[in-house]
Amino acid sequence: MLRLSSLFIISSLLLAKLFAIEVVVATQDIHYNEFVTDKMVRKTEVKSVKRNCIPASFEAFKTKKLQATHYMKKGFIICQNDIKEYSNESVLFNFGSIQIEKHGEIIFENDEYLRIRKSDGEIEKIYKDGRIK
Repeated sequence: MLRLSSLFIISSLLLAKLFAIEVVVATQDIHYNEFVTDKMVRKTEVKSVKRNCIPASFEAFKTKKLQATHYMKKGFIICQNDIKEYSNESVLFNFGSIQIEKHGEIIFENDEYLRIRKSDGEIEKIYKDGRIK
């Protein structure tokens, strides 16, 4: 009887390991638009993940430059929609002899001014005569 119960416990432990899902977990708090490196995450195995979560691969953190799409607490399971690949977007302003390069994307433009969304989410209004307001 004892042999049968110990055999059942050992087999259930092995089967639990067999059906585990490999995920990437944050080892520290990760802020919005912060670059996520392989030193900030670790691989673990869990029994299940959220229904709409496709786990991110650990190799992606080693090969690509990735940013967080929202704030993630320590111990958070990182899915593919929680990270995005970094793209260096910049806008070049030419004021005659002076050229200014700002990092971000143009979200609105008219004859007077431009609106630029910076990489940290802040919106900046730059007038075409060179003023910043």
